[in-house]
Amino acid sequence: MKSKKIAIIGGGAAGFFAALSVKEHHLDHQVILFEKTSKVLSKVKVSGGGRCNVTHDCSDIPTLCEAYPRGGKKLKSLFYQFSTTDTVAWFESRGIPLKTEKDGRMFPVSNDSQSIIDCLIGEMTRLKITLQLGQTIKQMEQEATGWKLNFKDQPSQRFDSVIIATGGSPKIKGFDWLKNLGHNIISPIPSLFTFNMPSEAIKELMGLVVENTRIKIKDSKINTQGPLLITHWGMSGPAILKASAFGARELSDRGYEFKIQVNWVNETNTELLFEQLQEFSTLHPQKGIGNQKAFTLPNRLWNFLLEKIDISTDKKWNEVGKKKFRQLATILTQDNYQVSGKTTFKEEFVTCGGIDLNEINLKTMQSKKAKNLYFAGEVIDVDAITGGYNFQAAWSGGYIAGKLGS
Repeated sequence: MKSKKIAIIGGGAAGFFAALSVKEHHLDHQVILFEKTSKVLSKVKVSGGGRCNVTHDCSDIPTLCEAYPRGGKKLKSLFYQFSTTDTVAWFESRGIPLKTEKDGRMFPVSNDSQSIIDCLIGEMTRLKITLQLGQTIKQMEQEATGWKLNFKDQPSQRFDSVIIATGGSPKIKGFDWLKNLGHNIISPIPSLFTFNMPSEAIKELMGLVVENTRIKIKDSKINTQGPLLITHWGMSGPAILKASAFGARELSDRGYEFKIQVNWVNETNTELLFEQLQEFSTLHPQKGIGNQKAFTLPNRLWNFLLEKIDISTDKKWNEVGKKKFRQLATILTQDNYQVSGKTTFKEEFVTCGGIDLNEINLKTMQSKKAKNLYFAGEVIDVDAITGGYNFQAAWSGGYIAGKLGS
């Protein structure tokens, strides 16, 4: 195959992986990666609190697809070509061993995102890929045999193929320069965000983590489970972030005003809980209910819930009575809170929206609207829950786009 000139637009995870993949599959091609800012791999740097949540320990493709509210089963063809196990093998074969934490998230053994960045930049250098920073592309023009890129402050350049990996944008204006490509752009909105509860007293328990909760968005089908973190503005943690991802469009339509129901013990049978409370009372009749918990909840939360239903924490278990036990069983499983607004992680923001998935061949990542044009990463309408899944979509999409349909 004759040598070609390939442009990669976007210096994030997907862009880097696309550039490296082009060289891996077409060693003679000239590859130039353009990044409009002065930094590359910014999200990689801050991900996972600076440790970089590289991927997730999930090798079953159908299960993996369930982590993507936008994408879902459509991504099967993507992951069957390059999945989580391929990501692990790729980094470990380049001297970056990964480790798995109990929740399935995978990080570099170094616990430092810089090791991932150094690996990617090192591979770019080894493969002689050109990196150009501070390059803003104003317009792309399709020509008979390729693409012409018009830059803000530089002369235009021509390429045989272009891979767009510019990431998500919080506003649709960020996609303006792509409009002339003829693609439908799904309006972007935040996907991963925490719930603000300005009128709820539970904020006073900030810092508490409850490991096994179930969250339901009232008047919706959204139901998630996992750890929940109480913050000084409301609630966060995996269970909340997962609910925000699956409910992104619906919650946006509601103006981020809605109610949630928290099941603090992840047990749906309130009658069973009621019986357990009665049994516990029989076993510990003279113990103070505020000091002797019936369930493994943080002490402050247990007392907060007792006070919420007017059970004095000074009472003994045998002084409470069946009526209050039923109320306690109910609040443990159906505790309601008003959400008014959201807080988004600005450094790690994830959006749903972007290039319509129906207009991309997910076996090659090539546009169905224009030849020699490929997409990868968050610029397309794909996003996931937390846990390394968003990076996995970036690695997979970039790797396959870099094959250039071969």
